[in-house]
Amino acid sequence: MNATWIAFKTLVIKEVLRFARIWVQTVLPAMITTALYFIIFGQLIGGQLDDMEGVSYMDFIVPGLILMAVITNSYGNVVSSFYQAKYHHHIEEILVSPTPDTIIIAGYVAGGVLRGLTVGLAVWLISLIFTRLQIHNLWVIFSIATLTATLFSLAGLINAIYAKSFDDITIIPNFVLTPLTYLGGVFYSITLLPDIWQNVSLLNPILYMINGFRYGFLGISDIGLFLSYGLIGVFIILLYGFSLYLLRTGKGLRP
Repeated sequence: MNATWIAFKTLVIKEVLRFARIWVQTVLPAMITTALYFIIFGQLIGGQLDDMEGVSYMDFIVPGLILMAVITNSYGNVVSSFYQAKYHHHIEEILVSPTPDTIIIAGYVAGGVLRGLTVGLAVWLISLIFTRLQIHNLWVIFSIATLTATLFSLAGLINAIYAKSFDDITIIPNFVLTPLTYLGGVFYSITLLPDIWQNVSLLNPILYMINGFRYGFLGISDIGLFLSYGLIGVFIILLYGFSLYLLRTGKGLRP
């Protein structure tokens, strides 16, 4: 078997076992939190609201909540795993091995993507308790979820490379990722906003991901589908190139 493939498979298995062994901490909390969102926003508040974009409010928010779980878990998996490897000084063993930097990135990112999709699937199953959400285009759902998880796995890797303490791996999720996600159209359509705030919302990249994902379920979107794909693709290329640069130059990894 090709040595490169063995290295990639080993990294992926390590990452999958890492979050699967502690599923009570990695998968279950997202399911419980999302169930609370469905009860509070979907049933209690949503029951008092008119339809959103021609669908019930519950159906409208489900895609955004699923993708929100994908984003936070794909990011969190890579940033915590890679930083722990730095903290315990066993990342050096990988870096000095013949494993190409591209495979190191691919292994960690694949682990993040698999956790993101696993939690996203679990959240979707929870949503079936509250609504029978239609599927407009399964390929769009899967591709947007996978690409989004890839993007935020790369972002988590970059955060981990620069992090100098455990506090540093929580700054971006708490003060950047969470606000952008909540303001990314999970709970509302930007068409409800005044023109100036619609234009401001268009600067939020997560808006494009959530709307593309919502199109896959409901066939409606505030943003053009190809624009969503294009933006995600551009960000993946940029973050992958930057991650590769950091690994090859050792920035953030060398004392």
